[in-house]
Amino acid sequence: MVTDQMENRLFSIGEFSLATGLTVKALRFYHEEQVLPPAVVDADTGYRYYRVEQLEAARIVKLLRDLEVPVREIASLMAQGENQERLIEVLQRQKSALERRIKSDRQAVRKLEEFLAAERTGGTMTEVLHVQERVLEPLLVAGIRTRGKYGDCGRLFGTLFRGAGRAAAGSPMLLHFDAEYKDNDADFEACVPLKLPRPIKGASVRELAGGRCVSLIHKGPYEELGRSYERILKYVKEKGYRLAIPSREIYLKGPGMIFRGNPRKYVTEIQMLIE
Repeated sequence: MVTDQMENRLFSIGEFSLATGLTVKALRFYHEEQVLPPAVVDADTGYRYYRVEQLEAARIVKLLRDLEVPVREIASLMAQGENQERLIEVLQRQKSALERRIKSDRQAVRKLEEFLAAERTGGTMTEVLHVQERVLEPLLVAGIRTRGKYGDCGRLFGTLFRGAGRAAAGSPMLLHFDAEYKDNDADFEACVPLKLPRPIKGASVRELAGGRCVSLIHKGPYEELGRSYERILKYVKEKGYRLAIPSREIYLKGPGMIFRGNPRKYVTEIQMLIE
């Protein structure tokens, strides 16, 4: 039971709410999750009471929740008491996560602006040319095969071109070993054509087999390559061809090592070998 003398030294949950900017509902939730338990719970009434010393802890909890730190992690942090080093570590990590999200949101806005601009002009950002059938000659390449996101290939191309030096002999290409689109665990190989064999650390130097293929030139952003794959796959179905793995993307014109350039001016050739 909370006596009058005790109550004079404690904040009721409503008073604590006013002092901290946390709603009563939130304070009850933080009690249940052991994030911010009250100092005293009246056994008779169930009313919650808080000490003045808990104000700073409540402000830290509010800050962390405003930064979207998970409740479970906050509970763990608060259980450690006044661990300033751990708090700074959590805040720094959350800052980095928010910066990544801001970058992703900016990219999403840019894509939306490009799409809306294309819609206003009555077209798309992509020019898809006709499908052609070709015979590819064997090609000497240096390649690095990995699993991950397709966007990781830029870093690999940089490694290959630096290692190849003057032996590099053409546009970079990506070999796709999956028969489907994948987000994070795609199986691909970044390749650079070579004039002559040259050992490159971490790379496989070999002759890439030639053969018959269907190809198509895609002019526009990489995000719209699906339009070109649709066109080329329809052609393959109509002809009754069977495709062989890996397929190839040759980046005839794209972003530079420093500047991204205009995605509308990117030129990519898709080559799909047929059995």
